[in-house]
Amino acid sequence: MEHHKTAILSVFDKTGIEKLGKFLVRNGYRILSTGGTSKILKENSIDVIDVSDHTGFPEILDGRVKTLHPRIHSGILARDTLEHLNTLEKHGIPAIDLVVVNLYPFQKTLENPDSTEQQIVEMIDIGGPTMLRAAAKNFERVVCLSDSSQYEEFMDREKHSRCDLNFRKRMAAAVFRITSEYDKAVAGFLGE
Repeated sequence: MEHHKTAILSVFDKTGIEKLGKFLVRNGYRILSTGGTSKILKENSIDVIDVSDHTGFPEILDGRVKTLHPRIHSGILARDTLEHLNTLEKHGIPAIDLVVVNLYPFQKTLENPDSTEQQIVEMIDIGGPTMLRAAAKNFERVVCLSDSSQYEEFMDREKHSRCDLNFRKRMAAAVFRITSEYDKAVAGFLGE
C-alpha cells in the first residue's frame, strides 16, 4: 500500500496500541516507533520503522535519548508552507502527521512509598512531552493523541475524513493540560 501519511507512536501505556496500529496501516500510514511500542506492534504483525532506523542514530543513555532528533522534530514542526515542505524534501525528512504519545507514570511512581528517588527521577519524561508539545503547537497540520481514550474518536474521524481543525485544536489543548499537570507534579517533587 502506498503511504500518504506518517505517524509516530511512542507510548508507556500500551492500551489499544495494536488496534490503532492496525488501523493506521490499513489507512496508508507509515509508522515510526520506539522500543517497547515498536516491539508490541511488530509482535502483532504491524509494519513499523524503528525511530533509530529513521534517524540513523541509536537509542542511547539507557533510553533517555530516543526521539530528540531533528528528523523527528522537523517532521512534526514543519508547517504546511512551501518553504517548510521544500526544507523537508531537501533533507529527506517526511512530515509527521500524527503523534501518539503518553507519558511515563511520574505521579504513580511518586505516590508509591517503595519508589526510590532515582526511580522517581527516571520517570521524568523528556522526549514524550517534547513531541506532544511540538505536535500541539503545530495543530494546524498535526494530530496529537496523548491518551488511549482518544484513539476511538480519532479512528472514527479519520475513517470519515473529519480530523478537522476543531478536533486537532481540542487534542492540542488536552496536551497542554496534561503537560502542565505533569510539570506541576515534577516541580512539586523537586521543590520538596
